[in-house]
Amino acid sequence: MITRLTRILVLFQIAIAFAVSLMAIRVFHVQSVALAAALGLGAVLLVRLLITANNFFMAWRYHSETPASLRLDWRRACRLFAGEFMATMGSSSWTMPFHRFNKRPAKHPAGLPVLLIHGYACNSGYWHSLSKVLAREHITHHAVDLEPVLAGIDDYVPLVQAAVDTLCDESGHDKVVIVAHSMGGIVARAYLRVQGSARVAKVITLGSPHRGTGLANHAIGLNSQQVRWIGSASNGAPCEWLRELEKTEDDERRALFLSIYSHHDNIISPQISSSMSGARNIAFHGIGHVALALDPVIQAQVVEEIHAVSRKYLTPAA
Repeated sequence: MITRLTRILVLFQIAIAFAVSLMAIRVFHVQSVALAAALGLGAVLLVRLLITANNFFMAWRYHSETPASLRLDWRRACRLFAGEFMATMGSSSWTMPFHRFNKRPAKHPAGLPVLLIHGYACNSGYWHSLSKVLAREHITHHAVDLEPVLAGIDDYVPLVQAAVDTLCDESGHDKVVIVAHSMGGIVARAYLRVQGSARVAKVITLGSPHRGTGLANHAIGLNSQQVRWIGSASNGAPCEWLRELEKTEDDERRALFLSIYSHHDNIISPQISSSMSGARNIAFHGIGHVALALDPVIQAQVVEEIHAVSRKYLTPAA
């Protein structure tokens, strides 16, 4: 469904750009076709810029305190905004419409296989950039598409279970590494609540709202209701669904998790919500939400973690 919707979005943006260009020529008597085309493209880009800016504005309403040493000057703030804008444009207008996939086995696999779980209103195409990195590292990886898009998080558990079982059966390994972005990390936790951790060596989450996000209060769908942060950053709490999920997790379960997040996330706010109690947490800064899985430094961190856990489980005992 997301593939179809994003392709429609691409066509709609092309149509808007064409309409603005035509209006520039016919109404405003722009003589240059190139200039008219630039105005049409600029109009579309301006709208997309405003959408990204609105996300940052909404995130500010719930934001947690950024450590003083990590606060950005205007140059780095511009770089943050530009990086997130480009990541959003690339994901919604290129990789999600045209690069969806479900299986990418390595010819000469190295280490444990990986299951990729995307976030809210995305599809497996979001992982296109990281997938190329995993392929270069000879890491077999599969991906799931979480549909129906607006379903409850528990409704995705059978999809994840089937994907884990298939990945184990086809790779010949009895454990997988899960890498999940945003809401996908909560889906992974819901899977572990139902199925346990027998087939999971590690879960790496990127910008997941482990304690909720205020922006989910403005989203639609049952799944968004289940990842809400209620109240302000200083005087708020995770929604009831997340609190109930947390009660089912013991120290051993949480020790499976590595949470990678950004102090400048523009979707998960308060940003410290991505820090998971009992897990290993690594905080970055100057990176937006969509850009997390596209950032080379974070990609390298993910690969390093996959190799480390693979050595733990696959190295023969002395």
